[in-house]
Amino acid sequence: MGIDHDRLARLLGDRELAWLVDRVRRRLERGEPLDTSVTLTGSTPDQRAAVHRLLGRRPRPGATLSVSLAAVDQVLRGSGACPDGLAAAVVALTGPVTERAAAFAAAEQAWQHAFAPLDAVVTELPALADWRAHLHTTGLVRRLAGTPDAASSLLADLAAVIRKLPASGEPLGTFAARVAGSAHALDDNRPLTTLTIGAARALSGLPEGSGAEWRREVWAAVGLLRDEVSSTVLTLGLPGDSSTPTGRALAALRTTGEPVVLTLRQLVRDTPTLSLADQVVSVCENPVVISSAADRLGPACAPLVCTHGQPGAATLRLLRLLTDAGARLRYHGDFDWGGLRIGNFLFERLPLTPWRFDTAAYHAVSELGRPLTGTPVTATWDPDLTPAMTASNLALEEELVLDQLLEDLATDAAGRASVGPT
Repeated sequence: MGIDHDRLARLLGDRELAWLVDRVRRRLERGEPLDTSVTLTGSTPDQRAAVHRLLGRRPRPGATLSVSLAAVDQVLRGSGACPDGLAAAVVALTGPVTERAAAFAAAEQAWQHAFAPLDAVVTELPALADWRAHLHTTGLVRRLAGTPDAASSLLADLAAVIRKLPASGEPLGTFAARVAGSAHALDDNRPLTTLTIGAARALSGLPEGSGAEWRREVWAAVGLLRDEVSSTVLTLGLPGDSSTPTGRALAALRTTGEPVVLTLRQLVRDTPTLSLADQVVSVCENPVVISSAADRLGPACAPLVCTHGQPGAATLRLLRLLTDAGARLRYHGDFDWGGLRIGNFLFERLPLTPWRFDTAAYHAVSELGRPLTGTPVTATWDPDLTPAMTASNLALEEELVLDQLLEDLATDAAGRASVGPT
C-alpha cells in the first residue's frame, strides 16, 4: 500500500500543525529517533484544536501543548494515510530529508578532496607546512572559495603555480598567462593571488606584511617581477663581478666612484655576485649621503646603499642579497619620527646594527636639530632613544652629520685597502 496523499494532507497538512511537521523534520535531519514527545509553549486555540482532530482526544488545559510522536505515527499507519508511518509522511509533505551529520561528512570529504593537489605540493615542499596549517586554522580557502567545487578548481591552479616557483625573473603577467591561463590571474585582490602571495612568502622566508611594496618584494623573492623597472635602489662602491652585465657595470662605476641605480629587474634577472663576506656595508636614508660620498670620496668610499626614505622592493632585495653574501649591514637614518619608523621597518626585517643611530649618537649632535613634530615612535633597536628625543624635542637630519658619516666610510675603505681584497 502506498501513501494516500489526500488523506495525509487532511490529517497532517493543516497549517496549524506546521510546527509539528517542522519539529519532526528537524529530528530526522539530526538523525534523532521519533519515539518521544514534542512540546509547543504558547500554543494557540487553533493549534490545540488541530491536535485534537488529529489524535481524537483533547489536549490538556493550558497553552503548553505536548504531542506524542508515537501516537501520531499510529494514527497515520492505522488510517491508511501513510502505512510507513510518520517519517515517511513528513518526507511526502516536505520533500526528501538529508541527515545533517551525513551531509556534513560528505561536505568534509569533498573539502579534503579539493585540498588534495595542494597537500601533494606541501609534502614536496616542507617550507610550506606552517602556511598550510594556517590555511586550515583560519578557514581562508573556505571563505575565498565558498564551496568545495570552487575550491577544487582554485587549489588545483594554486598547486600548479607553486610548482613553478621560484621563477627566473619572469614578469608576473607573463608567468600568470603561462601557468594559470590568464595574464590577470595573479592580479591584486583575486583569491588565487591571495593564496599564492602567502605561499610565496612562506617559501622565501619573508615576514608577513601588507601593501603594494610588500607584495612586490614577495613576488621578487620568488623570481617574479611586477613593475620591475620603476622600483630602484641607489648604491655606491658595491663590488662587481665579471660574470654578469650588472656585475660588470657595478665594477666599472666603482672604479670611477660614481653612484649606481639598480632596478628590481636587474637584481632578480641578472643578480650580481656580491663578494662582501664579513665586510661592512653601510645603509643610509637620504640620497644626499650618496652624492656627497661620491663627490668627496669617489672610488675611496666603502660600500653604501640608500633606502631613499621608506625602502621599496629593489632596496629590500639588494639588502637581502648582501646579507646572504655574508655582509654586515649597519644603518643610519634621520633622528625624527619618520626616520624611526623606517628604522623599525628595517631592523625588524634584516640583521642590521645601528650606525651612529642610537641614544649616544643623538646626544652628541642633538643641539644642531630643529623642533620635532608629529607622533612619537618607539625605536625598537634602542629603547632609550625615543625618551631622549622626546625630552630634547629636536629632530636631526642626516645632512647635519655628513662629515661623521663620510669619515666612517673613508676609514672603512682605507682599512680594507690595507689588508687587501677578501
